[in-house]
Amino acid sequence: MHEIVFVFAGFFVGLIVGLTGVGGGSLMTPILIFFFGIKPYMAVGTDLLFAAVTKAGGTIKASRSGQVDWPVVFSLCAGSVPASLATLYVLNTLGTANPAVQAVMTTTLGFALLLTAAATLYKAVRGRAGPSHIAAATQVQATKPLHWSLPPLFGAVIGTLVTLTSVGAGAIGVTVLMILYPMLPLRRIVAADIAYAVPLTLVAGLGHASLGSVDWHLLASLLAGSLPGIWIGSHLISRTPERAIRGLLSLLLAYAGLKLIAI
Repeated sequence: MHEIVFVFAGFFVGLIVGLTGVGGGSLMTPILIFFFGIKPYMAVGTDLLFAAVTKAGGTIKASRSGQVDWPVVFSLCAGSVPASLATLYVLNTLGTANPAVQAVMTTTLGFALLLTAAATLYKAVRGRAGPSHIAAATQVQATKPLHWSLPPLFGAVIGTLVTLTSVGAGAIGVTVLMILYPMLPLRRIVAADIAYAVPLTLVAGLGHASLGSVDWHLLASLLAGSLPGIWIGSHLISRTPERAIRGLLSLLLAYAGLKLIAI
C-alpha cells in the first residue's frame, strides 16, 4: 500500500516539475517529512539521488539541443562539488542521525524553502523577461559572469545548502544565474541550472548513501511515479497558467519553510 502512495507522491512532484521547472527537492523533501514521517536525514539523502536521476534526463535533452553553456556549468561545479564533499565530511564526523545535526538540517531546510519561495515568486513576476536569444558573436560574452570569482563562490553556498537539505539547485540556482549572467537568455540559464545540478546531487546523494541516508526502495517508488509525471507535465506546460501555479507554489513553500523552522 505504501508503495502506491509513494508512486503517486512521485507522480505529483514530477508533474509540478514538468509544468514549472521548480526543483523536485523543494517539494519532495517536505512531503516525505510532513506526510510520511521520514527522518530528515533519510528524506534528504533519498531526494538527492531522486533529483540526480530526474535532472539527468533534462540535461541530456538540453545538451542535445545545444542549450547548455558548459563553461557556466563548470564554473558553478568548481565551487559546489568541493563544498558538497566538505559538508559530507562534516556530516560523517558528527553523524547524520545525531539529534543536533537533524535539528540543523531541518532549520536550514526551512530557510532554504523560504529562499526558494522568494525565488519562485520572483520568476513568476518577472516571467520570461530578458533576451530570448543571443547572436553567436556575443555568445562568449554572455557566458562571462559579472566577476570570475562569483560563480564558484555562489556554487559553494548552493553546494552546502543542497547537501544539507537537497534544496537550492532549482529556483535558487536559476535566480543566482540570472543575476550573475544578465546577458544569458532564460532558456539557457534554466538548462545550465539543470546541468550543474546533476553532478552536485549525484555526489551529494552518493555521499549520503555511503552514510546510510538513502532508502533505496523508497527511491525506486518515487522514480516510478515521477518520470511519467515529468513527461506529462512538460507536454501540458503550454496549456496551463504557469505564473499562477508558480505563485501558488511560492506560498506553499513559504508555509512549509516556516513550519520547519518552528519545529
